[in-house]
Amino acid sequence: MLINLVPDFFAVLASSDPASAYGRYFASHQRILSSYWYNYAVDPDSSHFDEVVRLAATADRGDLLAMLDRTDVIALARDAEERSKVLLGADVDVDVVLMVGVGGANAGELVIEGRGVAFVCLEHFTGVANPTTHGLGLDPALIPMWLAHEITHTIRYTSPSSNAELRQAIHDAGGHYSYWDTARRVSLRELIVNEGLAVEASRAVSPGHAEWEYFGYGRREYARIRELEPTITQILERDLDRSGLGLRLRYLSGGLSDEARTAGPHVLPERTGYYIGSRMVASAIASRGYPWAVRARADELLADFTTAATA
Repeated sequence: MLINLVPDFFAVLASSDPASAYGRYFASHQRILSSYWYNYAVDPDSSHFDEVVRLAATADRGDLLAMLDRTDVIALARDAEERSKVLLGADVDVDVVLMVGVGGANAGELVIEGRGVAFVCLEHFTGVANPTTHGLGLDPALIPMWLAHEITHTIRYTSPSSNAELRQAIHDAGGHYSYWDTARRVSLRELIVNEGLAVEASRAVSPGHAEWEYFGYGRREYARIRELEPTITQILERDLDRSGLGLRLRYLSGGLSDEARTAGPHVLPERTGYYIGSRMVASAIASRGYPWAVRARADELLADFTTAATA
């Protein structure tokens, strides 16, 4: 189901007291927004909440308004949702949310009471970098690509036929997804293939973009990761059976110091796990198809990768 929170957000900005109006907006959509804040911004119960709200409510939104005037984001989202459902053989309902975030992730996945949610934060897709919103300036044509990525995650997490370690962890947590808790409980192997599957699905749903855009890299970063692929793979394989927040951040997050991304004598490029994960699952997808791959155990997916690598 498509959920469009953008009109309600602009009603906040039009209020005589936007910061207070955001509090009412948050309460009206707490099911989605509390999970978004907790996973991708700051804990909404923390002392930082009011300051982040103030900055979001007073930021310059001219670039976003201009993008919305020229782009039918609802049509883009509906098309991405339908293509993803067909590609992945969807057997579970997913909510697709269009929203304006607070400068955190450009897109992401949630599971709330057992239901998957794929969201995209439109302030990042205006085509113009905006320091007041922390907007990345991505082309709005990338919205379907990113939604397909997140929808793939939600199906892996919630499909009744999924054998993924992440699905079991979310089930054990009462049907709620936590980026932080799954990092501590789920193997790095599962987290890496999870991102690889989403990258490959986004490529199939939304073809034609520059290769590095599917990973969220810049051109130079992509070239550097490809150059270091054998070294990164060798380092990563030593950690695959381990779990821990530090590992998830090292291989799958941006914004970390060089020290946090150091493994032995090497400083790993940011978010290298997206590229390596896509390489690891490509053989399984080619031989078994997307519906099977997105629901398979990580060891099943990597068995195909091992076979291809040693053939």
